[in-house]
Amino acid sequence: MQIYLDYSATTPTRPEAIAAMQAALTYQWGNPSSLHEWGQRAATAIEQARMQVARLINAPAESIIFTSGGTEADNLAIMGVARRYAQPQHIIISSVEHSAIAEPARLLEQWGWQVSRLKVDSKGRVDPQDLQAALQDNTVLVSVIYGQSEVGTLQPIAQLGKIARQAGVLFHTDAVQVAGRLPIDVAALPVDLLSISSHKIYGPAGAGALYVRTGVELVPLLAGGGQEQRLRSGTQAVPAIVGFGVAAELAASEMETEIPRLTKLRDRLFSLLADIPGLQPTGDLVHRLPHHVSFCLQNGDKEKLNGRNLVRKLDRAGIGVSAGAACNSGKPNPSPVLLAMGYSEKAALAAVRMTLGKDTTPADLDWVAIVLKQILQ
Repeated sequence: MQIYLDYSATTPTRPEAIAAMQAALTYQWGNPSSLHEWGQRAATAIEQARMQVARLINAPAESIIFTSGGTEADNLAIMGVARRYAQPQHIIISSVEHSAIAEPARLLEQWGWQVSRLKVDSKGRVDPQDLQAALQDNTVLVSVIYGQSEVGTLQPIAQLGKIARQAGVLFHTDAVQVAGRLPIDVAALPVDLLSISSHKIYGPAGAGALYVRTGVELVPLLAGGGQEQRLRSGTQAVPAIVGFGVAAELAASEMETEIPRLTKLRDRLFSLLADIPGLQPTGDLVHRLPHHVSFCLQNGDKEKLNGRNLVRKLDRAGIGVSAGAACNSGKPNPSPVLLAMGYSEKAALAAVRMTLGKDTTPADLDWVAIVLKQILQ
């Protein structure tokens, strides 16, 4: 038996997306910038996908800029705003951002920018009052992750965005873990920029998008032919974008039934693991992604049974999960997210994440709980 529980890392490409990609490779292989029939077939396919992705978040189609993935979308948001200014300014991020935000912010600091990192509580949530207090006259951007990939916590994006908007400051959110899993309505949500990734919603890797609210100006990262409204030069990857569009459309249509199903499974797994000594859930159990289960081993031994070793043991049992600790050059490092939440270095090295998806069943979770208990005993 093999059970995949790492859907926050990536999802399998769904058959409908693969079929659409095969059709694009066969019939829509022209350069979308070309004016002839072959090029226009490809251009039409891209615009169809743009509308499909836009509908997922209730956005105008023209506000969707296709990228190579969530990381590029995040970088375009951060650096696209920063490059508008000749002199360093001030930006605000949270202390639990994905590295696609944290690393560009660190780079800006090296260039003389001020970066404020909002603290979080023990559940990983930002206090909106802290954002209000952090705003300065030279603040030009706030970026706070919508759903945290390691611990599943959802941030109060509507409140945070409202505070930024009232101050006249642009607001970006990395919604890679949320899009397709929870409803997003950018017409009502006070966000100016929002990042999405294809391979988190059963589309292919290599495609993503940045929503850019009308009137928001960015300086592109890439110079070239001026594709994607001159914000992302380079010939578009038509098959990947087409697959992304199909995945987005299906995610939107299935969300009403998938959210309660995943939430029920998530709570079931938490319940099955509740009686394991030394296993502590991480993140906010109320304001939480519907598919996300995470915990740390409080009694874990750094050398014998840390998060990475538990992942290996589960993998040998045919169960795919991920450790909450980042790995650099083969050496485990404590999760900066858990450290920011107040966990010890030992606990941050003993973190594990199990994320559920469309193929997860109750029987899968029953078996996972049995195997995990055997390993820990």
